[in-house]
Amino acid sequence: MARIIENEDGRRRLIRMSTDDILSVVKDYQRVVPRFSSYEEARDFLADTVIFIPED
Repeated sequence: MARIIENEDGRRRLIRMSTDDILSVVKDYQRVVPRFSSYEEARDFLADTVIFIPED
């Protein structure tokens, strides 16, 4: 499960992801973005998609 690590400076937080989390994100990416999509096309597909990562 992912773990959010607070930043002491109050800036962006870090998310520590397990191997299973990373594979889950890749699987979702492959489901959403068709093969051989250009960078711009992939960004467009992902802009309309929400991918959730479970937190500890």
